[in-house]
Amino acid sequence: MISDKESGVLPFWKTKTLDEMTSEEWESLCDGCARCCLNKLEDWDTGEIVWTDVACTLLDSGSCRCKDYENRAATVPDCIQLTPDEVRTLSWLPPTCAYRLVREQKDLYWWHPLVSGDRETVHAAGISVRNRTVSEDGMQLEDYENHVVSWPGELPVEA
Repeated sequence: MISDKESGVLPFWKTKTLDEMTSEEWESLCDGCARCCLNKLEDWDTGEIVWTDVACTLLDSGSCRCKDYENRAATVPDCIQLTPDEVRTLSWLPPTCAYRLVREQKDLYWWHPLVSGDRETVHAAGISVRNRTVSEDGMQLEDYENHVVSWPGELPVEA
């Protein structure tokens, strides 16, 4: 790929706010890691959020994509559709999340498909949830505590 310095043109995520992006630009910010598709638990007393490796019923664990993205709210009513307002208020977005990075005026990582030009680099870099999850299908809510993990909320060493 031609670098920003070589082309003299900055990519949209460096020049636009989340609110200024077109819907196509907005959707392209998702790197396909699927960390946001993992169930999280909130401590009622402290408000602390912990991650689990329990994946949403609609997550295709091989592709790290939603099986029914357009109609996901019909199957998963508590699915949060990311909007600029949501991105500004959600405390649990992973540190690698492009929406969070743009909000914080940081650049995207090398593995992001918009940087690498390849949708597979997010998986090759070990950022995605591919092969790291269990399905929520048939699991009792009280069993989620047995699946608490920290890696989705951490910045990988390779970053």
